[in-house]
Amino acid sequence: MSKEMTLAGDDFSLCPKFAKTFSILGKKWNGMIIEVLLHEKTQRFKDLAGHVAKCSDRVLCERLKELEQEGIVERKTFPGESRIEYCLTDRGAELAPVMAAVHAWSDKWCEAELDQMQKIG
Repeated sequence: MSKEMTLAGDDFSLCPKFAKTFSILGKKWNGMIIEVLLHEKTQRFKDLAGHVAKCSDRVLCERLKELEQEGIVERKTFPGESRIEYCLTDRGAELAPVMAAVHAWSDKWCEAELDQMQKIG
């Protein structure tokens, strides 16, 4: 246990690294972007936008820049071409087990809610 996280009975505080991680992963659309890049490996902006369809181009562009600054996504440019591609860095690819755990949790706990939403919508 890290020294930032205290035992029961003491004052509880979250580890700053944990809080930083959730400030990245908890931001709307970041998880979806990471998930697409985990499965599709390299994507052009328009293809990525197609996978994360409800995210506006402006927000997608902002999120990609933020993920690039965090060292999770790499933006590849090609000299003499207008082509730009995005892929995960090694740091981003190491999120695969985290995303798998989120899938497992959602498979177990979100099915009833999703069924209800589909009936309403």
